[in-house]
Amino acid sequence: MIDISFDVWKNILLALAVAFVISFAATPVVSSFAKKVGAIDIPDKKRHIHSHPIPRMGGLAIFLGFLLSVLLFANITPQVRGILLGAILIVVVGAIDDVMNLNAWLKFCVQIVAAVIAVLSGVIINVVSNPLLITSEQAVTIGILAVPVTILWIVGVTNSVNLIDGLDGLACGVSAIASMTMLVVSLLVSDANINVAVILAALVGGCLGFIPYNLNPAKIFMGDTGALLLGYVLATVSVIGMFKFYAIVTFVLPVLALAVPLSDTIFAFTRRILHGQSPFHADRGHFHHKLLDMGLNQKQAVAVLYAVSAILGLAAVLLTSTGIVRIIVAVIAFVIAVCVWLFVFRNNNNIHPLPHEKPADESEKDGEVNE
Repeated sequence: MIDISFDVWKNILLALAVAFVISFAATPVVSSFAKKVGAIDIPDKKRHIHSHPIPRMGGLAIFLGFLLSVLLFANITPQVRGILLGAILIVVVGAIDDVMNLNAWLKFCVQIVAAVIAVLSGVIINVVSNPLLITSEQAVTIGILAVPVTILWIVGVTNSVNLIDGLDGLACGVSAIASMTMLVVSLLVSDANINVAVILAALVGGCLGFIPYNLNPAKIFMGDTGALLLGYVLATVSVIGMFKFYAIVTFVLPVLALAVPLSDTIFAFTRRILHGQSPFHADRGHFHHKLLDMGLNQKQAVAVLYAVSAILGLAAVLLTSTGIVRIIVAVIAFVIAVCVWLFVFRNNNNIHPLPHEKPADESEKDGEVNE
């Protein structure tokens, strides 16, 4: 780990703590606001697995904690300014969608606009490492493909987090794990961007402040407001924090950190296109659906996906660490695997879904999966 001054550590920890406190305190207020404006998820027998109306738009609380923490503790560079402007656009459209259920293609276009805002602010993938080792070069300049590749990455990750938002606490928890993974990696590399670490700490804090209300049984859903926000921030911050390192291994880091939502999205889009459907068409083929169909209940399914995300994140950390750190990371990964195995399979009688958790298509809007 690089030598980091006390002031830097203080900023990172304060960014996390302030975002946590604001998000935690704001969530009940946001819940009341959501009820007043009609941002309520009303279950039906066909498409939901919760049993009573639950307010959504909880992502506003995460956004408030994240935004205020970044403004207080991060250096607002042009890149950060572009990320924040794009995030505001994403949150506004997500909040409207939580009330009015906007068309999926309209939201997709807005995501592209938000990605363009970030790109114009300097958030761009100009060079990537060469994982194929076809040449002796460690890095490959992608030239005119830089802009479309960056937009594709940002929009893809934004949608991937939204698409796994199908069980209580799933998307928020996986996003927190991904943020923490990239935060640790950003502190391990020799030419770390401390500003990136502060932003990621703010995102971790915002997620941790909201998740107590979102775990099963959820009191509030973060809705598109939160899912799109988390995906967008993770995508853009990974560009300025991960892709700028040109060692061969760093090509893999953001992919490992975001492996669960990315792989689920790739499989979902491929499956739908092969069936002649829109890639945004709702279905029951997501990872969490498969786990429910296996007989796991919500808590067990979420625990499995948390563990997978955490172990892959630890693999990313392992690739950037040396010596005793590697041993510690490997032990932590093993302990996580054992704990989850015990939690899920300690009693075979517990893996049957509860009556209100019967596998059902809880997709509530065109092309999106929500709690």
